Amino acid sequence: MFKKILIANRGEIAMRLIRTCKEMGIQTVAVYSKADEESLHVRFADEAVCIGPASSAESYLKSANIIAAAEITNADAIHPGYGFLSENSKFSKICQEHKIKFIGASPEMIDKMGDKASAKATMQKAGVPTIPGSEGIVDSLEDAQKIAEKIGYPIMLKATAGGGGKGMRIVPKAKDLLKAWEDARQESKASFDNDDMYIEKFIENPRHIEIQIIGDSKGEAAHLSERDCSIQRRHQKLIEETPSPFMTEKLRNEMGEAAVKAAKAVKYEGAGTIEFLVDKNRKFYFMEMNTRIQVEHPITEQVIDYDLIREQIKIANGEAISGKNYFPNLCSIECRINAEDPFNDFMPNPGRILNLHLPGGHGIRIDTHVYSGYIIPPHYDSMIAKLIRFTPSTSRISCNGTHVTAALPVFIGSEGRRGAAAWQRCSGGWGVPQLFWLRPGAHNSAVLLIVHAAHAYS
Repeated sequence: MFKKILIANRGEIAMRLIRTCKEMGIQTVAVYSKADEESLHVRFADEAVCIGPASSAESYLKSANIIAAAEITNADAIHPGYGFLSENSKFSKICQEHKIKFIGASPEMIDKMGDKASAKATMQKAGVPTIPGSEGIVDSLEDAQKIAEKIGYPIMLKATAGGGGKGMRIVPKAKDLLKAWEDARQESKASFDNDDMYIEKFIENPRHIEIQIIGDSKGEAAHLSERDCSIQRRHQKLIEETPSPFMTEKLRNEMGEAAVKAAKAVKYEGAGTIEFLVDKNRKFYFMEMNTRIQVEHPITEQVIDYDLIREQIKIANGEAISGKNYFPNLCSIECRINAEDPFNDFMPNPGRILNLHLPGGHGIRIDTHVYSGYIIPPHYDSMIAKLIRFTPSTSRISCNGTHVTAALPVFIGSEGRRGAAAWQRCSGGWGVPQLFWLRPGAHNSAVLLIVHAAHAYS
């Protein structure tokens, strides 16, 4: 087993990795930028190395600095978490060259599945249903126009190197294509240094359902059931739950089999996710594969009693999996808590946390790196915590008309932007989780977030 793992990430996922490593008796090395000097992952790791200034490009995305930190601390493995270098094939290869185990996908797997156009072609060969669209990269606007006319509007433009909703545009009609094409390419170039695009038929009113998979170096693969990630904003997930209220036993088995087939097609090693779009008739289509741990992995862990990080580490160490598929025994919902201003188009709202009171008790899990006095930096993603609610039994959601309610208050006294404290209902509708915010005012008023999920399961 590994003796020391360097954690090439920050925030709540770094804390999550440290926790499992400590449980396994593995020493940890934290890397941090100058902006993260006071972050909890720096304090909780056995060692910590500063790798650069606040900018991600000069710190968490700087491969040379991270490798140097691993070498000076004698780390024998690197866990990238999610984001940053987690799906960077060049970094995975550099780790191989320096004889440091990359706890994630191989460079070949990342290249094959990280590029969405290539991934789609791979899935088609494996017999996994895919969304109608372009065959690989679309080279020009003229080609985009021809493909769009062939498959019919509305269409979706997607960056091949995209993620987090970047480089994506819905095109309702032909007259909208030019602007969407230029905007998507520009955004993709700025975010990923790659402006390659592909086209898919836009599935109206879909469910976004993903299957957690895991594979080992022996070619074995299994699925760990689904997560429903349909509640999104700007193509970014906000709330995830399992089991999906839309799911049937037949659909779960079919999607699970397709996900395992996809994993075996690329001989996938480690934890990954196959993402599908499911239409109103419960027909599903492959969307993309994430060759890393997901932000929303805790809800899967809660419903099947499975530590995904531990399994990642064991697989990276060469251990085999049983090949057993897992199905949810509980029900769980996760809400991402972001430091944002709901009255200013949800722009990032960094500042010092003056008071923090987190909920607890049976059925509540919180993954976070923040604390009273912590300064939320403006340089990174605005997510500061994940709040996970899980029920002790599926009996509460097994019959018609049963409702699941999770009220999870978080009080955060913050130096936010000026403005009177006010309630805002961010999303709603029967059967949809509701988010209520109390906006921070000029006098350090509190932020109150309540997640209230009321689903009528059938």
